[in-house]
Amino acid sequence: MKSYLAIDIGASSGRHIVGYMRDGELVTEELYRFPNGMDTVDGHLVWDTDRLFSEVKAGLKIALAKYPDLVSLSIDTWGVDYALLRGDKEVKPIYAYRDSRVEKPIEEVHKIIPFAELYSRTGIQFNTFNTIYQLYADKLAGRLEGVTDFLMLPEFLMYKLTGKKVKEFTEATTTGLVNSETLEFDREIWARLGLPETLIAPINAPGTLVGRLKPEVAREVGGDLDVVLCATHDTGSAVEAIDMETTAPYISSGTWSLLGVKTPKAITDEKSRESDYSNEGGVGYNRYQKNITGMWIIQSLRREMCPDTSWGEIADMAATSSFAEVFDVNAPVFMAPDSMKGAIYDYFESRGLPTPACDADYFNAAYVSLAVGYKRAIDDLEANTGRTYTEIYIVGGGAKNGYLNALTEKHTGKRVVALPIEATAIGNLKIQMKR
Repeated sequence: MKSYLAIDIGASSGRHIVGYMRDGELVTEELYRFPNGMDTVDGHLVWDTDRLFSEVKAGLKIALAKYPDLVSLSIDTWGVDYALLRGDKEVKPIYAYRDSRVEKPIEEVHKIIPFAELYSRTGIQFNTFNTIYQLYADKLAGRLEGVTDFLMLPEFLMYKLTGKKVKEFTEATTTGLVNSETLEFDREIWARLGLPETLIAPINAPGTLVGRLKPEVAREVGGDLDVVLCATHDTGSAVEAIDMETTAPYISSGTWSLLGVKTPKAITDEKSRESDYSNEGGVGYNRYQKNITGMWIIQSLRREMCPDTSWGEIADMAATSSFAEVFDVNAPVFMAPDSMKGAIYDYFESRGLPTPACDADYFNAAYVSLAVGYKRAIDDLEANTGRTYTEIYIVGGGAKNGYLNALTEKHTGKRVVALPIEATAIGNLKIQMKR
């Protein structure tokens, strides 16, 4: 029996899931789960990659103990974040995408290359955290001096396992530095911004072999196996897990909600730019999608107001509220506020709107606002593609939320097909199995 390991790391947790085929069906088993989150160091939000790598090895050791004949593993994470290397030494800190260091760099980048031109070249929607702005911030801070490599986080973790520096397509397309026609790094963007072109490396497709474990890692974890590239951007893997009879919109619902549809190639016209639609790599197709702030708002409210309350109880609480004022979930004030409750209250109060009176009101406002955000995105999607859709497929943690699914059906007018599966891990596994 051939078995495979998916290591799926999100911004709030990671998991090690083994998969194998039995009687023509994919069987999965979660063997290890660990918490994740940003740390605050010297006023900045950063990732503790030493801790992440320790968790990767801890779960791998458990997996090899139970499945000693594992064929391969692959790692996926969120997009845009990366590690800089000088030779084999990483440059610390490794900043998290919610850090606020990019305000000046964004202005400087757009003076050199207006955003409209950037979009026409890359097809990537504007987000303050896009890799292009983070790298330019590194340039202004002198952090690129002597740097030999930049690896996106899943690439970095696989490098730590194997000693091989290999770049992957779906993750590369989240950077805002890949040309949407050539599907390679856009050298003109790099040159005009004065970013070191020595950091440009070939981009590899999902399914490419990275290498075997380093001897010292193999000894530590108790075995050896191939390390391969999946669609290392978690949404890329999640979309691979969705079985659709026809092409339909999807929502990968987690900390972020990624709403989109498969297209043969990037769509980079003015309507797409104005409606903040992005074009990211898929496995043989383009993902025309929009980043919508997702469960992050609800996660933050829970952490602040009722950390011991279950997600089911929170949904039930929200359903008791008649407060249905709507806020823009993508407004910058909700990116990383000191108090999410305070940010929501201020949003309504500053506009002369009714304000939430209790915890249930805050949660209901968040759920309703998220469903309305989906409706607006679907409306734009249909206008931009010239197609009308009748259903939406939802995967990820948010697919388990019956209350949010009902609100999504109500506000979008589309039938929701909820697939409460570990979609990212399943897509990761499927890609490994196709090698």
